[in-house]
Amino acid sequence: MTTYIARALEGRLLEASSQFPVLLVTGPRQTGKTTLLKHLKDGSRGYVSLDSMPARLLAREDPELFLQRFPPPLIIDEIQYAPGLLSAIKLACDASGGKGLFWLTGSQQFQLMRGVTESLAGRVAIVTLNGLSERETSGSLSDPTPFLPRAGGPARKGTIYDEPSLFRRIFTGSYPAALSGEVRDLELFYGSYVRTYLERDLREVSQIGSLESFYVFLKVLAARTGTTLNMSEISRDCAVSVPTVKHWISVLVASSLVYLLRPYASNRGSRLIKSPKLYFLDTGLCAHLAGYSSPETLAAGPLRGAIFETWCVAEALKSWWYALKDPPVYFYRDKDGVEIDLLFEADGGLFPVEIKLGASPKRDWIRHFAALERLGIPARPGAVLCLVQEAFPIDRHNTALPAGSI
Repeated sequence: MTTYIARALEGRLLEASSQFPVLLVTGPRQTGKTTLLKHLKDGSRGYVSLDSMPARLLAREDPELFLQRFPPPLIIDEIQYAPGLLSAIKLACDASGGKGLFWLTGSQQFQLMRGVTESLAGRVAIVTLNGLSERETSGSLSDPTPFLPRAGGPARKGTIYDEPSLFRRIFTGSYPAALSGEVRDLELFYGSYVRTYLERDLREVSQIGSLESFYVFLKVLAARTGTTLNMSEISRDCAVSVPTVKHWISVLVASSLVYLLRPYASNRGSRLIKSPKLYFLDTGLCAHLAGYSSPETLAAGPLRGAIFETWCVAEALKSWWYALKDPPVYFYRDKDGVEIDLLFEADGGLFPVEIKLGASPKRDWIRHFAALERLGIPARPGAVLCLVQEAFPIDRHNTALPAGSI
């Protein structure tokens, strides 16, 4: 029996359900949406999956009869397979006037959200669930505040990694089935995941002309995680047009499989680079697509630094998302080559963060933080996420933090 891992969103989902008639949990496949909602439901709430063809056909052909057969309170899994059901849900909610009537899940946001915004505006709380965060896997959920560097304070408790254990964690990824031990063959798991995504989801809902070309595109993109997005280079390497690359990236972003980190811009930043950086949100999937067969080959390969950065960025993002807050995060790079990996804009100032795959803190790691002075915005405490075993002050304002304490 698979062990349930507590999710950071549990309390927030119940609170949202108490305020809205409909709760929609979206996100990639295999992130635990159904497991989470089943864990939270009480005995009065029913469950139906539209993966079941009889239920799907009934929902499509006779939505009103479907809701008579499956009355609220109800979990409806994979709602995107019957978008016409949303209008019937709206009528049921308006007739009842109750809260928490329907809990919905959906894996295909690029198709689903249009119907939701048209049919359920003002009636639905929408939450995106990605893979398990480091806080969840380590059981460190007592402090729900999003990640920001903290001057002089203790680091958040989490797993302390050396390099081998870190790359085992990165290679495993964040999908619950992979982390729980339910899956023993990660290569088979991620290979099947990609096939499902390509052949099931994309064939149904997106205009992907050649699945083989799209698979090549995914592999090219995985090798570029943590780098500035250059659509012309990707177009050349994949032998597809730039508009096609742009469309395919938008599909991945809408699917919550990749994230585009925007550069920081200010009125005084005319010399700043304007292209975003691209990050996969699951490092296990990224490592599989990039062709790595083990944590050891990944740790020794040319992607080691970029995929460590990818993991840290994804963890920082999840700390904000799972607090139901939009992450105010950017990266900084100017045309002189000065770069800061992460820049959080909060509390009227900028919190700089560097990501370094090393265990011996150096002042040289924070040398670019001084570039923020030219922006005319107060600089807040900064941090370096690295492989130190405990928080270590680099100077009076900046701290080296264990990567597992994000």
